[in-house]
Amino acid sequence: MRVGVLALQGAFREHMATLARLGVEGREVRRADDLDGVQGLILPGGESTTIGMLMAEYGLEDALKQGSLPMFGTCAGMIVLAQEIVGSTQPRLGLMDMTVDRNHYGRQRESFETEVAVSGLEHQVRGVFIRAPVVTRTGPGVEILARHDGEIVVCSEGRCLASAFHPELTDDTQLHRLFLDRFVG
Repeated sequence: MRVGVLALQGAFREHMATLARLGVEGREVRRADDLDGVQGLILPGGESTTIGMLMAEYGLEDALKQGSLPMFGTCAGMIVLAQEIVGSTQPRLGLMDMTVDRNHYGRQRESFETEVAVSGLEHQVRGVFIRAPVVTRTGPGVEILARHDGEIVVCSEGRCLASAFHPELTDDTQLHRLFLDRFVG
């Protein structure tokens, strides 16, 4: 199995390391031809506006908007997957019928870690929330997998999985394994 990690900006190295721990071949994706031979793609945390602009600049936006590749977006990756972003017209893929509120939990200094119970996982996941978004609206095809303080923080639709927090910044591989087993498998 070979899984790509969007390597334009953000926490892509940490996702590559998590894939390696799971025995999965990871490939850094910077251009559309880097997608050849990958069975899934991880969209890392980082700065969602920058990621969106760079996807367009490097010819990835059109290739990814087809939606044929399973995708896992964490933090900024969740924002990029959303159809709507509160108060923003920034570039996005729009593959998930949801609205997200960027930086919902505040600035960098309001970042926190907590345990999150995710539907379908045996154990809680350690969630690292750094200027994290939340989902404020979901369409009928979106499955809500986890909430924190009532807010939607993990969901899926079709071939996409999205998390408001950074699982790649912990030793916990459960969400990556869920993506690989359920969406890429």
